Amino acid sequence: MRRIATALLLLTAAARPIGPAQRVVVVLSADAAPYQQALTGLRRALLASAPSAAVEVVALQGDTARVAQAVQTIRGGGTPAALVVTLGTLATRELIARVRDVPIVAGMILNPGELRGAPNATGVYLEYPVEVELDWLRRLLPDSRRIGVLYHGDDGSQRVAAARRIAAAGGDAFTVVAIRVGGPEDLPDALAQLTNRADVLWSLNDPVVYNPETARSLLLFSLRNRIPFVGQSAAWVRAGALYALDRDYEDVGAQCADFAARILGGESPAALAPARPRRVLYTLNRRTASELGFPLPDAVVRAAADVVN
Repeated sequence: MRRIATALLLLTAAARPIGPAQRVVVVLSADAAPYQQALTGLRRALLASAPSAAVEVVALQGDTARVAQAVQTIRGGGTPAALVVTLGTLATRELIARVRDVPIVAGMILNPGELRGAPNATGVYLEYPVEVELDWLRRLLPDSRRIGVLYHGDDGSQRVAAARRIAAAGGDAFTVVAIRVGGPEDLPDALAQLTNRADVLWSLNDPVVYNPETARSLLLFSLRNRIPFVGQSAAWVRAGALYALDRDYEDVGAQCADFAARILGGESPAALAPARPRRVLYTLNRRTASELGFPLPDAVVRAAADVVN
Protein backbone atom coordinates (compact mmCIF):
# COMPACT_ATOMS: atom_id res chain seq x y z
CA MET A 1 0.00 0.00 0.00
CA ARG A 2 2.82 2.40 0.83
CA ARG A 3 4.34 1.86 -2.63
CA ILE A 4 0.98 2.52 -4.29
CA ALA A 5 0.50 5.73 -2.26
CA THR A 6 3.99 6.92 -3.19
CA ALA A 7 3.33 6.20 -6.87
CA LEU A 8 0.05 8.11 -6.74
CA LEU A 9 1.81 11.09 -5.16
CA LEU A 10 4.43 11.07 -7.90
CA LEU A 11 1.76 10.88 -10.61
CA THR A 12 -0.16 13.76 -9.01
CA ALA A 13 2.99 15.90 -8.86
CA ALA A 14 3.81 15.10 -12.47
CA ALA A 15 0.30 16.09 -13.54
CA ARG A 16 0.54 19.56 -12.00
CA PRO A 17 1.00 22.27 -14.63
CA ILE A 18 4.41 23.90 -14.60
CA GLY A 19 4.17 27.70 -14.64
CA PRO A 20 5.99 29.79 -17.25
CA ALA A 21 9.59 30.72 -16.54
CA GLN A 22 10.04 34.09 -14.83
CA ARG A 23 12.80 36.03 -16.55
CA VAL A 24 15.38 37.49 -14.17
CA VAL A 25 17.93 39.80 -15.77
CA VAL A 26 21.15 40.25 -13.78
CA VAL A 27 23.22 43.32 -14.68
CA LEU A 28 26.85 43.34 -13.49
CA SER A 29 28.78 46.59 -13.17
CA ALA A 30 32.11 44.82 -13.65
CA ASP A 31 33.71 41.39 -13.98
CA ALA A 32 35.94 41.60 -10.90
CA ALA A 33 36.05 38.61 -8.54
CA PRO A 34 33.60 39.96 -5.90
CA TYR A 35 30.92 40.47 -8.58
CA GLN A 36 31.43 36.98 -9.95
CA GLN A 37 31.27 35.53 -6.44
CA ALA A 38 28.01 37.39 -5.80
CA LEU A 39 26.64 36.11 -9.11
CA THR A 40 27.55 32.54 -8.15
CA GLY A 41 25.75 32.85 -4.82
CA LEU A 42 22.75 34.47 -6.50
CA ARG A 43 22.40 31.71 -9.10
CA ARG A 44 22.73 28.90 -6.57
CA ALA A 45 20.26 30.33 -4.08
CA LEU A 46 17.75 31.42 -6.72
CA LEU A 47 17.75 27.97 -8.29
CA ALA A 48 16.87 26.51 -4.90
CA SER A 49 14.22 29.05 -3.86
CA ALA A 50 12.68 30.03 -7.21
CA PRO A 51 13.24 27.17 -9.68
CA SER A 52 10.97 28.79 -12.26
CA ALA A 53 13.35 31.74 -12.60
CA ALA A 54 15.32 31.90 -15.85
CA VAL A 55 18.47 33.97 -15.27
CA GLU A 56 20.05 36.09 -18.01
CA VAL A 57 23.25 38.05 -17.38
CA VAL A 58 24.39 41.34 -18.94
CA ALA A 59 27.89 42.60 -18.06
CA LEU A 60 28.47 46.36 -18.34
CA GLN A 61 32.23 45.96 -17.78
CA GLY A 62 32.30 49.48 -16.36
CA ASP A 63 30.97 50.97 -19.61
CA THR A 64 27.77 53.04 -19.49
CA ALA A 65 27.43 52.59 -23.25
CA ARG A 66 26.32 49.01 -22.50
CA VAL A 67 23.36 50.15 -20.40
CA ALA A 68 21.13 50.40 -23.48
CA GLN A 69 21.81 46.72 -24.18
CA ALA A 70 20.79 45.87 -20.60
CA VAL A 71 17.54 47.82 -20.93
CA GLN A 72 16.82 46.12 -24.25
CA THR A 73 17.35 42.72 -22.63
CA ILE A 74 14.98 43.65 -19.81
CA ARG A 75 12.28 44.84 -22.20
CA GLY A 76 12.77 42.20 -24.88
CA GLY A 77 13.12 38.44 -24.97
CA GLY A 78 9.48 37.90 -25.97
CA THR A 79 8.37 38.36 -22.36
CA PRO A 80 9.54 41.38 -20.33
CA ALA A 81 11.68 40.58 -17.32
CA ALA A 82 9.81 39.85 -14.10
CA LEU A 83 12.74 41.10 -12.05
CA VAL A 84 16.09 42.87 -12.42
CA VAL A 85 19.09 42.23 -10.17
CA THR A 86 21.88 44.80 -10.29
CA LEU A 87 25.31 44.02 -8.89
CA GLY A 88 27.37 47.15 -8.32
CA THR A 89 26.86 50.89 -8.03
CA LEU A 90 27.13 51.65 -11.75
CA ALA A 91 24.48 49.11 -12.75
CA THR A 92 22.21 50.13 -9.88
CA ARG A 93 22.30 53.85 -10.60
CA GLU A 94 21.80 53.43 -14.33
CA LEU A 95 18.96 50.90 -14.11
CA ILE A 96 17.09 52.67 -11.30
CA ALA A 97 17.07 55.80 -13.44
CA ARG A 98 15.75 53.96 -16.52
CA VAL A 99 13.55 51.12 -15.23
CA ARG A 100 10.71 52.18 -12.96
CA ASP A 101 8.10 49.55 -13.79
CA VAL A 102 10.08 46.37 -13.03
CA PRO A 103 11.16 45.33 -9.50
CA ILE A 104 14.89 45.74 -8.86
CA VAL A 105 17.05 43.97 -6.29
CA ALA A 106 20.41 45.72 -5.91
CA GLY A 107 23.56 44.16 -4.52
CA MET A 108 27.20 45.26 -4.17
CA ILE A 109 26.20 48.88 -3.42
CA LEU A 110 27.83 50.87 -0.63
CA ASN A 111 24.77 52.01 1.32
CA PRO A 112 20.95 52.13 1.11
CA GLY A 113 21.11 55.75 -0.02
CA GLU A 114 21.63 54.42 -3.55
CA LEU A 115 17.99 53.20 -3.49
CA ARG A 116 16.46 56.42 -2.20
CA GLY A 117 13.47 57.55 -4.25
CA ALA A 118 13.06 54.19 -6.02
CA PRO A 119 9.92 52.44 -4.69
CA ASN A 120 10.51 49.52 -7.06
CA ALA A 121 13.91 48.70 -5.54
CA THR A 122 15.42 47.06 -2.48
CA GLY A 123 18.68 45.19 -1.94
CA VAL A 124 21.78 44.33 0.06
CA TYR A 125 24.32 47.07 0.79
CA LEU A 126 27.95 46.57 1.82
CA GLU A 127 28.53 49.28 4.42
CA TYR A 128 28.35 47.99 7.97
CA PRO A 129 26.51 50.08 10.58
CA VAL A 130 28.77 52.05 12.90
CA GLU A 131 27.84 49.85 15.86
CA VAL A 132 29.04 46.76 13.98
CA GLU A 133 32.37 48.35 13.06
CA LEU A 134 32.95 49.56 16.62
CA ASP A 135 31.91 46.24 18.11
CA TRP A 136 34.53 44.46 16.02
CA LEU A 137 37.12 47.12 16.79
CA ARG A 138 36.60 46.50 20.50
CA ARG A 139 36.79 42.74 19.96
CA LEU A 140 40.03 42.86 17.99
CA LEU A 141 41.67 45.85 19.76
CA PRO A 142 40.23 45.72 23.30
CA ASP A 143 42.92 48.01 24.76
CA SER A 144 42.31 50.83 22.29
CA ARG A 145 40.34 53.40 24.26
CA ARG A 146 40.85 56.48 22.07
CA ILE A 147 39.52 56.00 18.55
CA GLY A 148 40.89 58.54 16.09
CA VAL A 149 39.06 59.21 12.85
CA LEU A 150 39.49 61.68 10.00
CA TYR A 151 36.52 62.59 7.85
CA HIS A 152 35.50 65.06 5.16
CA GLY A 153 31.88 64.92 4.01
CA ASP A 154 28.41 64.82 5.52
CA ASP A 155 28.27 61.01 5.42
CA GLY A 156 31.44 60.90 7.50
CA SER A 157 30.03 63.49 9.86
CA GLN A 158 26.92 61.35 10.42
CA ARG A 159 28.99 58.24 11.15
CA VAL A 160 31.20 60.18 13.57
CA ALA A 161 28.09 61.48 15.34
CA ALA A 162 26.77 57.91 15.58
CA ALA A 163 30.10 56.71 16.99
CA ARG A 164 30.02 59.44 19.63
CA ARG A 165 26.46 58.49 20.63
CA ILE A 166 27.55 54.86 21.02
CA ALA A 167 30.58 55.94 23.06
CA ALA A 168 28.43 58.11 25.33
CA ALA A 169 25.94 55.29 25.86
CA GLY A 170 28.77 52.96 26.88
CA GLY A 171 30.15 55.20 29.60
CA ASP A 172 33.92 55.65 29.57
CA ALA A 173 34.77 52.46 27.61
CA PHE A 174 36.15 54.53 24.73
CA THR A 175 36.20 58.02 23.28
CA VAL A 176 36.09 59.26 19.68
CA VAL A 177 38.69 61.80 18.59
CA ALA A 178 37.43 63.12 15.24
CA ILE A 179 39.03 65.72 12.99
CA ARG A 180 37.30 67.13 9.93
CA VAL A 181 39.59 67.38 6.89
CA GLY A 182 38.90 69.99 4.21
CA GLY A 183 40.94 68.18 1.58
CA PRO A 184 44.05 66.04 1.06
CA GLU A 185 46.25 69.07 1.69
CA ASP A 186 45.00 69.14 5.31
CA LEU A 187 45.90 65.51 5.96
CA PRO A 188 49.45 65.99 7.38
CA ASP A 189 48.27 68.49 9.99
CA ALA A 190 45.23 66.36 10.89
CA LEU A 191 47.42 63.28 11.40
CA ALA A 192 49.84 65.29 13.54
CA GLN A 193 46.94 66.25 15.81
CA LEU A 194 46.21 62.57 16.41
CA THR A 195 49.77 61.60 17.31
CA ASN A 196 49.32 61.61 21.09
CA ARG A 197 45.53 61.55 21.21
CA ALA A 198 44.56 58.25 19.54
CA ASP A 199 45.26 54.56 20.19
CA VAL A 200 43.85 53.46 16.83
CA LEU A 201 42.99 55.13 13.52
CA TRP A 202 39.55 54.05 12.27
CA SER A 203 38.83 54.75 8.61
CA LEU A 204 35.54 55.55 6.88
CA ASN A 205 34.27 55.14 3.35
CA ASP A 206 35.35 58.71 2.56
CA PRO A 207 37.23 58.89 -0.77
CA VAL A 208 38.56 62.39 -0.08
CA VAL A 209 40.50 61.24 2.98
CA TYR A 210 41.05 57.54 2.20
CA ASN A 211 42.20 56.90 -1.36
CA PRO A 212 45.27 55.53 -3.22
CA GLU A 213 46.94 58.96 -3.13
CA THR A 214 46.63 59.34 0.65
CA ALA A 215 47.31 55.69 1.51
CA ARG A 216 51.08 56.12 1.89
CA SER A 217 50.73 59.00 4.37
CA LEU A 218 48.12 57.17 6.42
CA LEU A 219 50.05 53.89 6.59
CA LEU A 220 53.40 55.57 7.35
CA PHE A 221 51.71 57.51 10.16
CA SER A 222 50.37 54.23 11.53
CA LEU A 223 53.75 52.49 11.52
CA ARG A 224 55.83 55.44 12.76
CA ASN A 225 53.51 56.14 15.67
CA ARG A 226 52.57 52.51 16.37
CA ILE A 227 48.91 53.38 15.98
CA PRO A 228 47.00 50.54 14.26
CA PHE A 229 45.12 51.58 11.14
CA VAL A 230 41.74 49.93 10.51
CA GLY A 231 41.05 49.81 6.79
CA GLN A 232 37.81 49.56 4.85
CA SER A 233 38.68 46.57 2.68
CA ALA A 234 41.09 43.68 2.21
CA ALA A 235 43.00 45.85 -0.27
CA TRP A 236 43.89 48.24 2.55
CA VAL A 237 45.07 45.30 4.67
CA ARG A 238 47.31 44.07 1.86
CA ALA A 239 48.75 47.60 1.67
CA GLY A 240 49.55 47.64 5.41
CA ALA A 241 46.40 48.24 7.50
CA LEU A 242 46.17 46.00 10.55
CA TYR A 243 42.73 44.65 9.70
CA ALA A 244 39.52 45.39 7.84
CA LEU A 245 36.03 43.98 7.98
CA ASP A 246 35.07 42.17 4.81
CA ARG A 247 32.06 40.47 3.24
CA ASP A 248 31.18 37.01 2.06
CA TYR A 249 30.23 38.05 -1.48
CA GLU A 250 28.67 34.71 -2.36
CA ASP A 251 26.41 35.11 0.63
CA VAL A 252 25.60 38.68 -0.44
CA GLY A 253 24.45 37.17 -3.74
CA ALA A 254 22.39 34.60 -1.82
CA GLN A 255 20.77 37.41 0.18
CA CYS A 256 19.84 39.11 -3.09
CA ALA A 257 18.33 35.81 -4.23
CA ASP A 258 16.21 35.67 -1.07
CA PHE A 259 14.80 39.11 -1.88
CA ALA A 260 14.30 38.08 -5.51
CA ALA A 261 12.35 34.93 -4.56
CA ARG A 262 10.07 36.90 -2.26
CA ILE A 263 9.35 39.48 -4.96
CA LEU A 264 8.74 36.80 -7.59
CA GLY A 265 6.35 35.28 -5.07
CA GLY A 266 4.29 38.46 -4.98
CA GLU A 267 5.85 40.72 -2.33
CA SER A 268 6.52 44.38 -3.09
CA PRO A 269 10.10 45.74 -3.06
CA ALA A 270 8.81 48.74 -1.12
CA ALA A 271 7.86 46.39 1.73
CA LEU A 272 11.35 44.86 1.94
CA ALA A 273 13.84 47.04 3.79
CA PRO A 274 17.40 47.02 2.38
CA ALA A 275 19.73 44.82 4.43
CA ARG A 276 23.41 44.76 5.33
CA PRO A 277 25.51 41.59 4.85
CA ARG A 278 24.46 38.92 7.31
CA ARG A 279 28.00 37.52 7.63
CA VAL A 280 30.89 39.62 8.95
CA LEU A 281 34.39 38.55 7.94
CA TYR A 282 37.73 40.18 8.60
CA THR A 283 41.19 40.16 7.05
CA LEU A 284 44.37 40.56 9.14
CA ASN A 285 47.92 41.67 8.35
CA ARG A 286 50.25 39.67 10.61
CA ARG A 287 53.33 41.47 9.25
CA THR A 288 51.88 44.85 10.23
CA ALA A 289 51.01 43.51 13.68
CA SER A 290 54.64 42.45 14.13
CA GLU A 291 55.97 45.83 12.98
CA LEU A 292 53.62 47.61 15.38
CA GLY A 293 54.69 45.32 18.22
CA PHE A 294 51.07 44.24 18.52
CA PRO A 295 50.54 40.56 19.43
CA LEU A 296 47.61 38.85 17.74
CA PRO A 297 45.97 36.07 19.79
CA ASP A 298 45.93 32.71 17.99
CA ALA A 299 42.13 32.61 18.17
CA VAL A 300 41.89 35.96 16.36
CA VAL A 301 44.24 34.76 13.62
CA ARG A 302 42.41 31.46 13.18
CA ALA A 303 39.03 33.19 12.86
CA ALA A 304 40.20 35.56 10.11
CA ALA A 305 38.88 35.03 6.60
CA ASP A 306 42.37 35.83 5.27
CA VAL A 307 45.76 36.57 6.83
CA VAL A 308 48.50 38.60 5.15
CA ASN A 309 51.92 37.39 6.27
